[in-house]
Amino acid sequence: MLDDTALARLRELDPDGSLGVVGRVLETFRMALGRDLDRLKQARDAGDLKTVGEVAHKVKSSSASVGALELSALCADVERRVRVGDTADIAPRVQALLAEAQRAQLAVAAALGT
Repeated sequence: MLDDTALARLRELDPDGSLGVVGRVLETFRMALGRDLDRLKQARDAGDLKTVGEVAHKVKSSSASVGALELSALCADVERRVRVGDTADIAPRVQALLAEAQRAQLAVAAALGT
């Protein structure tokens, strides 16, 4: 589920793995994603589309960096729709984003061996 090319770029930062860069980046992503998803759910439930867009923007970038490309694409779609005011059918898109985020969390946990 995580893109091999993105993970390879992370490995290039620590070729022999002695610094544990990949593990630290993945763990940081996993922890931040949990907080971001809580914030996204609260914003969605409150009808706070501005915050929904902000969280989608943040998760878009971080998920791309660890290779969760489908999650990044869903975030980009939600962010764009909020930005241009095309929010009539935003709820199912946010739900798809949340479901994909859960898949990404599982993939990161597997990559970390947890």
